[in-house]
Amino acid sequence: METDEGASAGDHQAQVIVVGAGPAGSATALHLARAGVDVLLLEKGTFPRDKVCGDGLTPRGVQQLVRMGVDIDAPGWMRTKGMRWVCGGRQVHIDWPRSGSHPDFGLTRSRRDFDDILVRQAVAAGARLLLETKATGPLTDRAGRITGVSAVVGADQQPRNYHASVVIAADGASARTALAMGLERDPSRPVATAARRYYRSEARTHDPYLELWADLLCSRTGRDLPGYGWIFPLGDGRVNVGLGALPHRRHGAVDLRATMEQWVTRLPPHWELREENADSPLRSAALPMGFNRRPQYRRGLLLVGDSGGMVSPWSGEGIVQAMEAGEIAAETVALALQRPGGAGREQALHQYASEVNCRWGRYYRLGNTVAELVFARYGYRPLLNRRVMASPTLVHTLARLLTHGTDAPSGDLIDTVVRGLVRMVPAPRRHAGGLGVRRR
Repeated sequence: METDEGASAGDHQAQVIVVGAGPAGSATALHLARAGVDVLLLEKGTFPRDKVCGDGLTPRGVQQLVRMGVDIDAPGWMRTKGMRWVCGGRQVHIDWPRSGSHPDFGLTRSRRDFDDILVRQAVAAGARLLLETKATGPLTDRAGRITGVSAVVGADQQPRNYHASVVIAADGASARTALAMGLERDPSRPVATAARRYYRSEARTHDPYLELWADLLCSRTGRDLPGYGWIFPLGDGRVNVGLGALPHRRHGAVDLRATMEQWVTRLPPHWELREENADSPLRSAALPMGFNRRPQYRRGLLLVGDSGGMVSPWSGEGIVQAMEAGEIAAETVALALQRPGGAGREQALHQYASEVNCRWGRYYRLGNTVAELVFARYGYRPLLNRRVMASPTLVHTLARLLTHGTDAPSGDLIDTVVRGLVRMVPAPRRHAGGLGVRRR
């Protein structure tokens, strides 16, 4: 992979700096580069690298990969037909819908490969990538507007400053850049925890469905897991097995390791999900959900992906939102840079928060409420009761709601119902920090 290895003073200057080269940062840098913007992508690590994730993409995510020019027919991609929900001894299959603007298939790919593919795509588009470059803090002017970032570079931690007109924080759940600029997490918004492990399983590696279990019990309390378990096929002899949990403040944290061990002992022996077939340690990570850090734009800094708490409160899905937000951020910034610095450019940059909230504001607001009242208290079992599981219409409506599978007008009745339900939610108010909501 061709990268910039700082040589001249010009290497420390760009129109836009993107901090973090995960899916959010790579998508942002790619779309900026395609728009002709000089963009510098700073990544503290190297590639390929691993990250805790379910490794599954819905059709909405596939659409973003196609828009980014990723070759999804290349070796290593595993296509899925839909989801299989398991609860209370019953199971249903939900194929991805064939109507609307999204593809009718999903994909799986390990994050070790996935992140590497996306960052290479960004570099090919013209983004300048600096590896082993850890942003340590914002550089600001007298008015408090961000003008770049300080960083340490390489194994010897050499200090260096990078300057740009706009900075985009895509540095994940740690959100160091946002925190340093005074953008604190909203403690009232949910933060889930996920844990996953890879197993070698010839019996399940080519399963065409993403399997979700909604009837798991917490090992310590015996309560319903406030989340779900998953088994996702990778097509390379392995499966990704994991748990996501959204603990309620009254019930405390969930012991994901013990709960996982308890669950896999229930699974059929021929699936081979046993310790001797484990292909990785159990790793966990936080999932910042439901716009838990706002505003998404302030004083020259845009928040994209996990840095802005953009994980879905409905499902824990975050990659799709990261890539979509990256495209929105890139379009907003590219247009803003056409204006001279000052009030006009600032007004244009504020449109990023408006557009993000226009897309997800009501949907996330409803999801945050459901997460607090249902998922964190009782898990997903109440939604997947016997009546729902027996009704194809209810199952498909719930699936479309959980995966945000529709956002464009269509003649599909279920799409119409889901959009109508979301539009009944009051729009979020304008945020005091400059967050505007465009209505349509």
